[in-house]
Amino acid sequence: GAYESGKVGRLDPYTLVRQPHTILRVVSWLFSIVVFGSIVNEGYLNSASEGEEFCIYNRNPNACSYGVAVGVLAFLTCLLYLALDVYFPQISSVKDRKKAVLSDIGVSAFWAFLWFVGFCYLANQWQVSKPKDNPLNEGTDAARAAIAFSFFSIFTWAGQAMLAFQRYQIGADSALFSQDYMDPSQDSSMPYAPYVEPNTGPDPAGMGGTYQQPANAFDTEPQGYQSQGY
Repeated sequence: GAYESGKVGRLDPYTLVRQPHTILRVVSWLFSIVVFGSIVNEGYLNSASEGEEFCIYNRNPNACSYGVAVGVLAFLTCLLYLALDVYFPQISSVKDRKKAVLSDIGVSAFWAFLWFVGFCYLANQWQVSKPKDNPLNEGTDAARAAIAFSFFSIFTWAGQAMLAFQRYQIGADSALFSQDYMDPSQDSSMPYAPYVEPNTGPDPAGMGGTYQQPANAFDTEPQGYQSQGY
């Protein structure tokens, strides 16, 4: 995937959806829907004797609440970072680009941890649930699905954190985060080089994952200013 843009703020949608971190975000978004949707729809059972609903996970309302809360918040977080992926080429400040990628690393790692906790919590409460509480085995498939997709979400979010870290490393070595590079707009014959994700194929141009755009994409300082090496 590449931010192949000749002008600031222009991003080809086809290029966006092929980026590995964008694909993982969409997958994580779908997984979060499965988790909170399963619990909301079938995670609460009716008790004929008590006339009240109870959580399918060992009658523990905290287990259902945790699964729903993490699922809904992960759903919203995915949408936020998908929006950031679209907006990223328009960010002209080098510091803001660094912050965006660093926040991606931190937030993704944090959600991987929350999903790990959620998986352990739900799986444990499911194991100790009493069969007599659910003699008809209602909602068991949904309960297992929520546990399974909590487990899968650990890896999709950890993958997002790893890809963001790779982007940060590439950016530190290239013009993605640097103001100290030649202005290609001074030479109309020079094509704009695409941003190359690591390990996505051969590198015939020898760019090595560099990213070049017109200077106004990054230059927040007066012309001629050379920033310290990052």
